[in-house]
Amino acid sequence: MNATPPPLPPPLDPAAFVRRYWHKRPLLMRAALPDFGGLFSTRELFALAARDDVESRLVVRTRDGRRDRWTLEHGPFRPRALNRLPARDWTLLVQGLNLHDDRADALMRRFDFLPFTRLDDVMVSLAAPGGGVGPHLDSYDVFLLQGTGRRHWRYGAQRDHAFKPGLPLKILARFAPRHAATLGPGDMLYLPPSIAHDGVAVDPCTTYSIGFRAAAATELAEAWLDAVRDSVDLQGRYRDPDLTATRTPAALDAASVARFAALLRGFRRTPRDFARFLGTWLSEPKPAVVFAPPAPALAAAAFARVAARHGVALDRRTQMLYDGHAAYVNGMVTPLRGHAATALRELANRRALPAARVAALPAPTLALLHDWYRDGYLHAAHSLL
Repeated sequence: MNATPPPLPPPLDPAAFVRRYWHKRPLLMRAALPDFGGLFSTRELFALAARDDVESRLVVRTRDGRRDRWTLEHGPFRPRALNRLPARDWTLLVQGLNLHDDRADALMRRFDFLPFTRLDDVMVSLAAPGGGVGPHLDSYDVFLLQGTGRRHWRYGAQRDHAFKPGLPLKILARFAPRHAATLGPGDMLYLPPSIAHDGVAVDPCTTYSIGFRAAAATELAEAWLDAVRDSVDLQGRYRDPDLTATRTPAALDAASVARFAALLRGFRRTPRDFARFLGTWLSEPKPAVVFAPPAPALAAAAFARVAARHGVALDRRTQMLYDGHAAYVNGMVTPLRGHAATALRELANRRALPAARVAALPAPTLALLHDWYRDGYLHAAHSLL
């Protein structure tokens, strides 16, 4: 096993990182967030894992002679059962914490030097000494930020991606790490896709995984074909007034093929159509996401007054993207027109608008923000204090 390559000195330089490491090779960053000691206590994570709207998993490893045996359970879990876990060799994984807690969302947004179309979620791994999920591969980029305690990582590129058969987890059959490092609070390890890695808790610890979505080609194609199917509205019906008698009725002749093809000539899709599809698809919330409209909701005039004094901020669950023509909010399309377009782009990038910017918005844009507020997509910023 080789020594770990020297880390990029903190603070992380986004331009240098993207140029030299992103999607290319691993990077160890000592003291990437020097004051970071985690966001959640064990009690808080147990409480989250007990909720049916939070995705959680429990991985336990037991030793049988020279072999490891693995069990995998899916939440929700009873807190009493979690409190009775053994002293070693288990890991509780709590997924999508950015959807449920502003602190986790703020942590994820620290990586906004990368496109929001790629940011996915924050997962926390709470582990007892010896806890881990075994040597494995991920199909996405990930930053592994150490919270409390220490975790020992072994990692490296390898060609052999075969898994051990008969296990509930995809654990590599032959793991050949090239690097090793023990991470303490505030240390961070970046891994591009398909880098084999294994993290084992040295002490009771928490590790925060900031993961990035990477759509499979088949997933993208299926979504695009679904969108195209829903938008088909062609006129006309097959006609063949120039038909002639035939002695070969089973033959698919060229004239018939041409007539059928003519029916589809009105079905065209442009790059703009595809961009619109991407905006709606990539901004669509995850299936389990539920927004909480305000109760009672401010009327439009009252909302405008409050927002002009305190600004507005997107809900942590809201996905907002834009291109040169439209803004995309939770799968919906809003055209970008006039001076308000600049403000909406700022809202998408910064996820908030200060009071002065809101006060200068025209009435139609304020009405749009009020609609989003009533749907729970956006808040008058004072309500977040």
